[in-house]
Amino acid sequence: MTKYLLLVTCLFCSVWVNAQMEQLLLMPYPQKVERTQGQLVLGETVGFAVEGKKSAATTALVKILGKRIQQQTGQSLRLKNTSYSNAQLLIRVEDAQPISNYIADWDESYQLNITAAKIELTAKQLVGAQRGLETLLQLIGTDQKISLPVVSISDHPRFKWRGLLLDTSRHFFSVATIKRQIDAMAAAKYNIFHWHLTDDQGWRLESKKYPKLHKLASDGEYYTRKQIRDVVAYARARGIQVLPEIDMPGHASAIAVAYPELMSAPGPYAMEYRWGVHKPTLNPANEKVYEFADAIIAEVTELFPFEYVHIGGDEVDPEHWNTNPDIQSFMKAQGLKDHRALQAYFNQRLQKVLQKYQRKMIGWDEIQHKDLPKNIVIHSWRGPDGVSDAVSHGFQSILSTGYYLDQAQTGAYHYRNDPVPPKPVVIENISSDDTIHSWRFEMPRKRGKPVTGTFSFIGDDKNIRQAFIDFTGKSRREVLLKHYAKENAVFSLDTWMGPVEFRMNFNANKIHGNAIVGNTPYTISGEKISANFSLQNEKKTTAVYAQKQLPKTESVAHLSAEQEALILGGEAALWAEIADEQSIDLRLWPRAFIVAERLWSARDLQDENSMYVRVNSVESWAEKSIGLLHRQQQLTALQKLAGKSEIAPVKVFADMLEPAHYYHRQHEKSAYETYSKADPLNRLVDALPAENEYLRQFNQRLDKWLKNPQENADYYALRAELEQWAANRVQLQPLLQLHPEWTSLANKVDLVARTCLDLLDARVKTTVLMQSERKKVMELIQQAQKLDQELVVAVATSLEKILNSFTQS
Repeated sequence: MTKYLLLVTCLFCSVWVNAQMEQLLLMPYPQKVERTQGQLVLGETVGFAVEGKKSAATTALVKILGKRIQQQTGQSLRLKNTSYSNAQLLIRVEDAQPISNYIADWDESYQLNITAAKIELTAKQLVGAQRGLETLLQLIGTDQKISLPVVSISDHPRFKWRGLLLDTSRHFFSVATIKRQIDAMAAAKYNIFHWHLTDDQGWRLESKKYPKLHKLASDGEYYTRKQIRDVVAYARARGIQVLPEIDMPGHASAIAVAYPELMSAPGPYAMEYRWGVHKPTLNPANEKVYEFADAIIAEVTELFPFEYVHIGGDEVDPEHWNTNPDIQSFMKAQGLKDHRALQAYFNQRLQKVLQKYQRKMIGWDEIQHKDLPKNIVIHSWRGPDGVSDAVSHGFQSILSTGYYLDQAQTGAYHYRNDPVPPKPVVIENISSDDTIHSWRFEMPRKRGKPVTGTFSFIGDDKNIRQAFIDFTGKSRREVLLKHYAKENAVFSLDTWMGPVEFRMNFNANKIHGNAIVGNTPYTISGEKISANFSLQNEKKTTAVYAQKQLPKTESVAHLSAEQEALILGGEAALWAEIADEQSIDLRLWPRAFIVAERLWSARDLQDENSMYVRVNSVESWAEKSIGLLHRQQQLTALQKLAGKSEIAPVKVFADMLEPAHYYHRQHEKSAYETYSKADPLNRLVDALPAENEYLRQFNQRLDKWLKNPQENADYYALRAELEQWAANRVQLQPLLQLHPEWTSLANKVDLVARTCLDLLDARVKTTVLMQSERKKVMELIQQAQKLDQELVVAVATSLEKILNSFTQS
């Protein structure tokens, strides 16, 4: 009996501790958290001591703590220097030097112990103490009364490289704005600020040796050498290194404006304001290009002490190389068979220049080449396959695909995306009773080539055992099969475009349907692959024969533990075609916290509901503690749209909408506008966050209610929201005179809201819906999901949930 009671007590304590751990609203979440009962309440004065060698950096650490506490709580906490024995806050730091210029030296681990009597923060390096300080500040929270949990935290990052790229070429950002992002990066425990300083649309770096770069190719918007040193020092003081990117040999239109003699075609050249990939390319056959590269890298390394320099190297259009007779003669003389070999030659020359200045090369996927040293880093924008290819050939690699924050995506999608690629799909246990069904598909886009590939099902009509997709040029991926029948199928997976749900209809040998990419449909068409077959009558070895008959896929390496160890981490990226000074915080935060957690925290931390709870808490904290402007930027943009009218109607209207996900917005602009810097960023879509958190929470409540649809508290809460949406159409009417382009959206929102109300009420009374009514509602949903002003009526997802809860009559 005693043993039984002890077991029950232990289980109860375990449940209690786990529940308490979940209440720690931290992001990134620490590696190890042990919490016990009790709390530490801080008074107006806190005695502190720094154990170890004191420095200006450790003094600054304490000053920052006091300042941030005041910002986030409103309390003026007095931090008083005292002895170790009397200290309520004790900081131990063995090495008080700022973050090293060399990654191998970094130790960001820390231990944070809070008892009912004191706080102890211990770290080997200052950068570790800085990371621990951010955890402490999150625990302090925003309440005026500072009450801390009794907890023991042992923490370290999962990945060494945790970066955030800001593109200051396409839209220029002030130094003050950049510093605000650096403050937020430090709070999220990022350690690399990737500064994209040059591109086709502008050169933003002051150059002494080649001054026409910033004088002629920046429209007067560039960073002086003094400003750059200031930003580098500001970041380093917060445990962040600055990685400069100077694009070579492509993305070089700005260089062409200033120094056309370095280019592969004669020009003339003018400032490029269009977005996209452009043709101007440095001439690898011209020795003056290497003199240019040497001089620029000398200036860059003088300003940026970090051991790496990013050379870009992506999306090189070979047209000017192919049509220049001098370059073609040079290639022949050097034994270079194609433009890829020519770029490899250029990069080898560039690598020697970097080596001269004691720097290592990092560049996008396209720079990878067997003749480059293995100490370079391959930065993958092409996805997990790019990472696999790089590390399987002995290169280090980092991932950015899936972390592009200029694309509207859900936080859950970013959270599921891991720098370590998924394991290759293995097709096995194929029996003679199985049938392989394969279909070829095409998904046209308004910009770029169509997305093409095949999808396949293995099994029989009653039991599909395995389903997978082969996108052209990419490795095989398993899909989640939600529904399968002879007439139709629904399946989903995460892709480089975001989460995609395929809704396919089969008609003889043809397919048609939609792929919902994020929140917006693309039309799909295709046909059955003629190699479809049953294995029942095959005399050959079933598995071997079946493997030969499967659709073509790109091979991908099975990574060993040693190869996985070459994955340094990842980088979030904000490309600035649709982000500017007035919207940068709204685009980056709070989603950048989610990416930061994926790069810092344990791989098995996968609970998306917990993630959303914590990120919502942390974004409110960051607004006060750091001064982030994501909410303010949205309110300012909405108020500008409302003009002199009240903001409430446009706010309710916006709560029903969501920006089209993936690159839908850019594709729309490319098809119907100039797709350039001339396109304004002052529309309703520019005032909206990437993910509609309000509707996400509404749908959570709706899902809960649909499990037991009755007239209960959830029903009345849902109904009240729907009534508010429906009533808002009248309130919005005056604004439609000011913004007539919103009319179609407003009409669809009104109709969807009223239909939600009708179906919600009907669902309480019945589980059956007439087929004719179902068809009518489905047509409304499809209309609502179509792009309108680069937006979709996101509340259509709620309507579809209610619709799918009915059975057909």
